[in-house]
Amino acid sequence: MDVILHVGAHRTATTCFQNYLRENREELWARGIESWEPRLTRAGLFRGVVPIPGRGEPQAQLDRARGRIAIQIEKAAARGSRFLVVSDDNMLGTPRINLRDARLYADAGQRMARFAHAFGAVAPRMALSIRQQDMFWASSMAFGVARGHRLLRARDLQHITRGPRGWREVIEDLACAMDGAAPIMVMPYEVFGGRSEARLGAMTGQGDLPRSHAREWMNKSPRLAQLRQVLRDRGIDPARLPDGEGRWMPFTNDQIATLQEAYQDDLFWLTRGADGLAQLTEETGPVTAGQTPRPGEMTRGHANGIEERRMA
Repeated sequence: MDVILHVGAHRTATTCFQNYLRENREELWARGIESWEPRLTRAGLFRGVVPIPGRGEPQAQLDRARGRIAIQIEKAAARGSRFLVVSDDNMLGTPRINLRDARLYADAGQRMARFAHAFGAVAPRMALSIRQQDMFWASSMAFGVARGHRLLRARDLQHITRGPRGWREVIEDLACAMDGAAPIMVMPYEVFGGRSEARLGAMTGQGDLPRSHAREWMNKSPRLAQLRQVLRDRGIDPARLPDGEGRWMPFTNDQIATLQEAYQDDLFWLTRGADGLAQLTEETGPVTAGQTPRPGEMTRGHANGIEERRMA
């Protein structure tokens, strides 16, 4: 059985994908594809993989989690499943930690090293969804503020913009944590966002997958009017947000340009082979050396229309 860990990232239509897996569970089972999504993984299955303070020694917590996971993997194999897709973006970290640190998944390596141990007996593959940084952070901030997180200050935004950590550094940490496993499959949101059946097809190599629930949008980030009301309810001056009714973009034009350039650098590294650590996956399959598009060529071709009609 091929075990695939879809570890996120957040704000890349992962909730839509997880809903797709859940709603099509029976049909996917008939095709040999089983899935675990947050309604299972966060109901106790993953408890202790990332240690919980006050619940005992971290290693003991991890060992118990490894045992629970092994039992469920054995059951999936006994049902004849050929693929097990495990999709939970909190394996990678959480948006709240990202916003707190003003850094992109700073503890991803440590977390995934523990998940690699928890799944170690089956040598899982890893899949990661990424997104252009300015849109990723803007969506994360809107989502966070709506759930009680503070508005980031100008110095926080500058730290995000000028910080040394992009998707390349996250991928390098994940590859180190997986310690020699297969290259990480990297799927850009600009290609796969809102196309759940294509995302699953890329992970499994299977075609003609069900389209039911493949275009449903969930967890859309709130727009400016909604965020202003959230601030009023919290006793914060809504004038701290710009006027308008659309998407909130907290960065200046110069900061946006810097973040977009960083994303193009990440994509260029991926298209050049990513030092053997990862494969950039498009609709037609992984990009290989000798087929390298110009930096940003892929995202410009998809992002313009996607961002106007899809969730932030």
